Amino acid sequence: MQRGNLDDLLAFVAVGRERSFTKAAAKLGVSQSALSHTIRELEARLGVRLLTRTTRSVAPTTAGERLLQTLGPCFAEIDAQLAAITELGKRPAGTIRITATEYATDAILLPKLAALLREYPDIKVEITIDYGLTDIVAQRFDAGVRSGEQVAKDMIAVRIGPDTRMAVVGAPSYFKSQAEPKKPQELISHNCITLRLPHGGLYVWEFEKGDRELRVRVEGQLTCNTTAQMLGAALAGLGLAYVPEGLAQPHLAKGHLKRVLADWCLPYSGYHLYYPSRRQPSAAFTLFVDALRYRG
Repeated sequence: MQRGNLDDLLAFVAVGRERSFTKAAAKLGVSQSALSHTIRELEARLGVRLLTRTTRSVAPTTAGERLLQTLGPCFAEIDAQLAAITELGKRPAGTIRITATEYATDAILLPKLAALLREYPDIKVEITIDYGLTDIVAQRFDAGVRSGEQVAKDMIAVRIGPDTRMAVVGAPSYFKSQAEPKKPQELISHNCITLRLPHGGLYVWEFEKGDRELRVRVEGQLTCNTTAQMLGAALAGLGLAYVPEGLAQPHLAKGHLKRVLADWCLPYSGYHLYYPSRRQPSAAFTLFVDALRYRG
């Protein structure tokens, strides 16, 4: 590929990401008119319009969006490789962006990262709380944290925690007027505190006993978007919550919560850190992974 062609593609990616010729031009250090001319020449060479321009906005066309989705991860990978090479011989440094659930962050990430961040002040970690199955490549995260069963096959997965269980819990005050459910199906008649996922749907409660697996679409008066909110609502007697066992355990021990359907909540593969197999790890990322690694 000729150097000029690569420059044109870099210019297109900048405009596509910024959705603005003005912002992209400033980022690239060129004039807006020169950038507009570059994009027009690229479109002419490809024989297809890549961007839809109005007086107020810029947006990729269908062809432009396809090219952007292809080029974006490739250029991000090149940047990562160059950064890793530049970092050789230097102090580990850089920002590591990860996505994780709130409980995984509080119970595993923060305690394990404390020593690493104290020892390496030039390493920065940005954590985004998310309960959906985020596409970490498209969203430009360095890694994600999910249970082992949720990690895609094409990702490298590193266990960072032991096997865990979910727990269905409610306050003693709730059970004064409600019978304890003996089977997951009976949750349909209970006031359950639901979890709203990023894509808009509600989390389905999952159960297993022997060779039986059940998924129950519960309903209730209250919907939250974090497990901490769900736990707080359960403690207030507002209904039943489905949360990680470790999150509920301190309150169960004090009698502030009561657990039901424990025999339907079997252990499952604990939290894993996952990242693309083609990723060239920097010194900072290698230290980050090692700090989180579960050693039993």
